[in-house]
Amino acid sequence: MHLHLKIYSSIVSTFNPESPFIRYYDQINQYTFLNIPKATLNDIGTEELAHLEIVGAIVHQLTQGASAEVMKKAGLGATYADHDHAVYPMSAAGVPFTAAYLQSKGDPIADLTEDLAADGAIA
Repeated sequence: MHLHLKIYSSIVSTFNPESPFIRYYDQINQYTFLNIPKATLNDIGTEELAHLEIVGAIVHQLTQGASAEVMKKAGLGATYADHDHAVYPMSAAGVPFTAAYLQSKGDPIADLTEDLAADGAIA
């Protein structure tokens, strides 16, 4: 078995429902009445999206050249059957990305605090 596939689930789980980039992009147009420039939220969202690009490249490299049998032995048979070697946004448990976990209250303090919490900046 490829040793690389042992860390696949840990890496792919960063494509989780709590991904902060969507939160920042969602709020770009909500808070025009504040002195938070749209460009600031856009820049933060873009930077967060770049993390997913890096994760996608890592996941691709981890699975590149792995046969269906090797993927199955690594516990990734169902993932391989559904998505081949494609990068698919899901948790380590195989739960697909959903926007159901995103908060958008319309209160800038609550929303930005939740952004920071999702980003791991605050506990």
